[in-house]
Amino acid sequence: MKYVITGGAGFVGRHLADYLLKNDHDVIVIDNLHNSSMENISNLIGNIDFHRLDILEKEKLKPLIKNADGIFHQAALADIQESYKQTKKFFDVNVLGTQNIFELSQEFGIKTVFASSSGVYGDAKETPTLETSERVPLNPYGQTKLEDEYLAEKFSKNDTSIIGLRYFNIYGKGQSDSYAGVITKFLKNALEKKQLKINGDGSKIRDFVYVGDVVHANLLAMESKIKFGFINIGTGKPITILKLANMIIEKFGLNLKPSFSKPLDGEITISLGNIELAKKLLNWIPNAKLEDWIESQV
Repeated sequence: MKYVITGGAGFVGRHLADYLLKNDHDVIVIDNLHNSSMENISNLIGNIDFHRLDILEKEKLKPLIKNADGIFHQAALADIQESYKQTKKFFDVNVLGTQNIFELSQEFGIKTVFASSSGVYGDAKETPTLETSERVPLNPYGQTKLEDEYLAEKFSKNDTSIIGLRYFNIYGKGQSDSYAGVITKFLKNALEKKQLKINGDGSKIRDFVYVGDVVHANLLAMESKIKFGFINIGTGKPITILKLANMIIEKFGLNLKPSFSKPLDGEITISLGNIELAKKLLNWIPNAKLEDWIESQV
């Protein structure tokens, strides 16, 4: 099969490209390299069809997409704090760019699996959070992902096949410094024997899911007979940021304690997904264990 990956040089995108290649698929990568670099995909060059292109350039996307068997839409701006400073830019890329992908998906009759976010829920009233929960984002980034979901709902009514995967907190090798998750930042400090810095008091709860499991979920969603829907991709296993920090300190054998600073704007208090729907519809189960992966990084 021939698949297009937007944002294919990014964190999830390049893991996905590598996975697809290993499963004998042809891969077209589209990325403007705004938050990534060719170095990130140096191991893939020669095996992928790479195009440095912005998802806002719809006409240039057409010839690359029209003969594809499916689109994995991963391209997005994702930094929550930056979304407050560059609201219009986030809307343009994350919403108008996604609209371009959906329009091409509709025009050529191609299935799209796209990266939504647990951020659409905001501070959910019930946790673990179900896909049917109210969607009330806390920040501009989360709002753009909700707008993407509204678009998906609209296009699905015109018989366009679109599945949105609501990612929880993804971790794994190769997250960029600019958009690194808290695990990446903690590990960097631990390796340098520096204090692990926590925004707030460390009581916020997260659901961390391994990038390899996320990639597997993408392919299962693409190969499924599901035409439309939104599906949580997490683990359903909660951990506080403070417990995470202390786990890393212990694994690295460091004689220090985490430091604390003021909380960041727009951060969700409890982010924890119910993943029963992914198990039922995709036969997907996350395999990686956070503690084991952290131990492998020591």
